[in-house]
Amino acid sequence: MLRGIDVSNWQGAVDWDRYADNGISFAFAKATEGGDFADRWFGRNWTGMRENWMVCGAYHFARPAGDPEVQARHFLRVVQRAGGLDRGDLLALDLETNDHLPARKVADFARRWCQAVTAQAGVRPVVYTFLTFALNGNCAGLADYPLWIAAPNNPIGRPDVPIPWHSWTIHQHSHNPLDRNVFRGTRAELTSLGYRRRNARDDA
Repeated sequence: MLRGIDVSNWQGAVDWDRYADNGISFAFAKATEGGDFADRWFGRNWTGMRENWMVCGAYHFARPAGDPEVQARHFLRVVQRAGGLDRGDLLALDLETNDHLPARKVADFARRWCQAVTAQAGVRPVVYTFLTFALNGNCAGLADYPLWIAAPNNPIGRPDVPIPWHSWTIHQHSHNPLDRNVFRGTRAELTSLGYRRRNARDDA
């Protein structure tokens, strides 16, 4: 299994060289939240991951009370300003709050956000969530998107998988001293979930 981490502005300046030297193969950094917040450390993190040859991931913290298309465009603009997507880069939706909405509306927001990102960036996003949130119906209709499951109380690589999924892709197994993850597969298998450059034939 590949080892990874995920970070946000809460970590401040991340020593990417040190993590790379210690066997971290992939990472996700928070880029945006809602329709207007951009993580001030994202550009630095995006560059640091890439310079250390990690598989690079960017994530958006969902605010389901807002407009999913607006949030998708905001997220992709921030990623573009930080240097844009390269082959194999991953995108993810952090779906862990309902903004006091019923589950069906949260799930509808998530489906529309994922559809918008797929259409605009050509990348099928990974969905990050946790067991009880998914079991409450907030992830209905997302089974076609890879699952990144937060399950820090489970053994590494053995998370419980909530419906609508049948298997997990990334397991966040620890929050201490920062979020740590594993991917059950090779680097090539992980990057196969990411961005693919379009060519002239794709646009024909």
